[in-house]
Amino acid sequence: MIGLQRELGFIPKLIMLDLDGTLVDSAADIALCLNQALGDLAYHSVSEHQVREWVGRGAPRLIELALQHVSPHHQTDAHRNEAQTALLNQFMQRYQVSVCQVSTVYPGVFEFLDAADAAGISLACVTNKPYQPARALLEELGLLSRMQLLIGGDTLAHRKPHPEQLLHCLRHFDVAAADALMVGDSYNDIEAARACGVRSLAVPYGYNHGQDIRQCQPDMLVNLLSEVLS
Repeated sequence: MIGLQRELGFIPKLIMLDLDGTLVDSAADIALCLNQALGDLAYHSVSEHQVREWVGRGAPRLIELALQHVSPHHQTDAHRNEAQTALLNQFMQRYQVSVCQVSTVYPGVFEFLDAADAAGISLACVTNKPYQPARALLEELGLLSRMQLLIGGDTLAHRKPHPEQLLHCLRHFDVAAADALMVGDSYNDIEAARACGVRSLAVPYGYNHGQDIRQCQPDMLVNLLSEVLS
């Protein structure tokens, strides 16, 4: 963790990590299951590129954006809400059983987690993905056992960029905001950290809705998480 000490001036007691786009490249599986759900309900498909720009804000928002694209002319709010609920339910059914067909762990992640564990740093995964598929994905890829806590997008009343998930982690581990670090790939992660006084480390390879993560002004940026070890 030499890079954190050099760039940020501290070694955290707690590191909170986003999942999709930070630890795991999961967009292809999400796109596959979304297109299966769209086909089940007689909508046309969307591209993986579009899904990569839509993910990161929770499954309901993903479904809302997908439906706006494939069926933009719902006549009433009630019709739109009904369609979103139906597509969300169908997507979750598909994704629950196919959460990890082609998803992969990004380079440098295991080295980073190993170093944090060796340094006695607590690790929590804080994601806007619903808890059950998040847990299944982490377990499938050998990451779940490395986390002392998992907070999903449906665990609490609010999700990132609201700070509630991060504040919950701080309380759970009894760690001050000044001794914690949020690691993520998107505006949601950086803003959630900023809202509760936690410093942020960003990676540029994930899903940030088409925006350069540098514009979010994280406290530190690395191309790979393993870079903080040197």
